[in-house]
Amino acid sequence: MKDRIRQLMLAQHMNQQSFAEVLDISPASLSSIFNDRTKPTLNHIDAIKSKFPSINLDWLMYGKGSMFLDGDSHDELKNSNVTTQLQPTLDFDDTSSIDTYPSTRQVASVPPMSTNPASSSQQINMNFLDKKERKITEIRIFYDDQTWETFVPKK
Repeated sequence: MKDRIRQLMLAQHMNQQSFAEVLDISPASLSSIFNDRTKPTLNHIDAIKSKFPSINLDWLMYGKGSMFLDGDSHDELKNSNVTTQLQPTLDFDDTSSIDTYPSTRQVASVPPMSTNPASSSQQINMNFLDKKERKITEIRIFYDDQTWETFVPKK
C-alpha cells in the first residue's frame, strides 16, 4: 500500500512535505510509512479519501483497478480548494514592518526594580555573612584515557 500512496503523491506532483500538509498528517508519519517503520492506518486512508474523493479505494488498499474512479483525474488537487490552504515556505515580502519588534529604546526605558539601593546592598551583605566560608579540599581531573589526578591544597 505504501507504493500506491507514493504513486498518488507523485501523480499529484508533490514531495513528502507538501503531501503530508495536504493530508493534515505529520511528515514524520508519512516518512515512517515510506520507510516501512509503520503501516498506513485508517486515519491515513481516511485523510487520503477526504482530500482526493475520486481515488479508487480498491486500488489504494488492494491494488485492483485504476488509481481514480474516473480515469481523467490525475491532477485532482488543482481543481479542489485544498491549494488555497497551502502556505508558502519562504516569504520574501519586503513590505513587512520592522516596528513589530520592540526597539532597544523601549527595553532601556524600563525603570530599575529597586528604588533604594542601600537596602538591597544591606540584604546582600547579610546573605554573605550568614554563609560559612567554604574551602577547597580536593580537585580531581579526569582524562580520556580513563586515568585521573587528584590535587589536595596544602594546609
